[in-house]
Amino acid sequence: MAHVHGSTITGLGAYRPGRLMTNEELSAATTVGPDWILERTGIATRHHAADGEDVVTMAAEAARKAVGSAGVGLDEIDLLIVATATKRQRMPGAAPRVAHRVGIPACGAFDVNAVCAGFTYAVSLASNAVRLGEARNVVVVGADRMTDYIYPEDPATYVIFGDGAGAVVISRSATADIGPVVWGSDGGRAPVLETRVFDDGEQYVAMDGPLVYKWSTVTMPAVARRACELAGVELADLDWFVPHQANRRIVDNLAGRLGIPDEKVARDVVDTGNTSAASVPLALGALRDSGRTSPGDLALVLGFGAGLTYAGQVVRLP
Repeated sequence: MAHVHGSTITGLGAYRPGRLMTNEELSAATTVGPDWILERTGIATRHHAADGEDVVTMAAEAARKAVGSAGVGLDEIDLLIVATATKRQRMPGAAPRVAHRVGIPACGAFDVNAVCAGFTYAVSLASNAVRLGEARNVVVVGADRMTDYIYPEDPATYVIFGDGAGAVVISRSATADIGPVVWGSDGGRAPVLETRVFDDGEQYVAMDGPLVYKWSTVTMPAVARRACELAGVELADLDWFVPHQANRRIVDNLAGRLGIPDEKVARDVVDTGNTSAASVPLALGALRDSGRTSPGDLALVLGFGAGLTYAGQVVRLP
C-alpha cells in the first residue's frame, strides 16, 4: 500500500489580458445600458483577450507565475492539469503545450472540462496525486477565453464573461492542507447553460439566467457546509469564502445564506467578470495581491456552473 502524504498549495499565479472592457464600452455593442449591466451583474470591468492571447498562452503565463511563487524546480514538477472549456482546437489538449511552454515537457499533462467547476475538480485530482505519491508537485491551471463564445445580441451572457487564467502549485506536505472534495452534477439540467449554434452558424453560450441563479443559490450552500464538515471545520472558522465568480448577485446571495461576513468574501467578479474555470484561482490571486491574506488562512473554494457540475473543498492558503 502506498504511504499517504499531505498536500498543500505552495504557489499562486494569475494572468489577466491587458484589454480592460468597461460597461460603457460593452453597452455600445449590445442592447442594454451601462447602469443596467452594473445593477444586474455587479460587474464594472472585465478583461478581453487579444488575438495572440489564446487559452494556451494565458495558461502558460499563469503557470509560470505559480511555479515561481512556489519556489520549486521545474524538474520537481510531475504533473500539469489545465481546466478549460474554451480551447478552440480540440486536439491536442492544452496541458501538454502549456507544459512545453513552461519548460517541463516530460511531465504528465491533461485537460479537464468541468467548465466553471473545472479548477476545483482539478485541485482534487492534483491533491490526490500528491497524497498517493504519484507526483511531488502538480501545477493546476484554470484558463478560459469566454469572449470567443459570447454574442452581442444576447446581453445576458455578453456582459458578464471575461478572459483570463489562474494557477496554483500543489505540493507534498507533512500536513493535510487541502480538504476532501464535495462534488456532483445534474446533467438533466444541462440545457440551462450550454453552447448552442445561433442563426449565424456559430456556437455561443446560451443561458437561462434565472434558473442558473436559483439552482446555484439553492444547491451550493449545502455543498459548502458539507465541504467544511469533511474538512473538520466550521463556517465560522473560515478566513475566506472564494466561490466561482459568476456574478455579484450570486456571490452575495451565497455568502448571506451561509452567514459569512462581507469582509471574508472574494468579489473579484466586480473587476474581472465571470472567467469560468479561471475565476476561483484569479480570485485567490487577487486576495493575495491585496495584502489581506496570511499564510495558513483557511479558504472555502467552490466551483459551479455548466454541466451542471459543482465541486468544492477547504484549503489553506500559501
